[in-house]
Amino acid sequence: MLILENVISDRGSTYAVSGGTCSSAGAAKAFIKELKRNKKFAKATHNTWGLICADGKIKNDDGESGAGLIILQMLEREGLENHIVVVTRWYGGKHLGGARFRHVKNAFQLYMNALHTKT
Repeated sequence: MLILENVISDRGSTYAVSGGTCSSAGAAKAFIKELKRNKKFAKATHNTWGLICADGKIKNDDGESGAGLIILQMLEREGLENHIVVVTRWYGGKHLGGARFRHVKNAFQLYMNALHTKT
């Protein structure tokens, strides 16, 4: 599991991005459960994620409407399968409007950069 914390801050909201190898819907649930063992992530406002695997295209917006779809689109663009990416947001009290989608994309790209650097 690769976790990048505090990658983006905007109007009080803070973002993190994490991910790792994942090959099924069940494995995705286990991944999120493991991530939330860290109390900081368990208390996050949103843990949105996407995964492309043999089970199909799976996403969870976790209350951040549309964010899971953006992650799926980014996974498709990268050709990344059997790998879950989770974008976490701690709400800072001010609505971000459309900027929140830009932040999801930017967090995903930061994760991809770190993943490519790691390998």
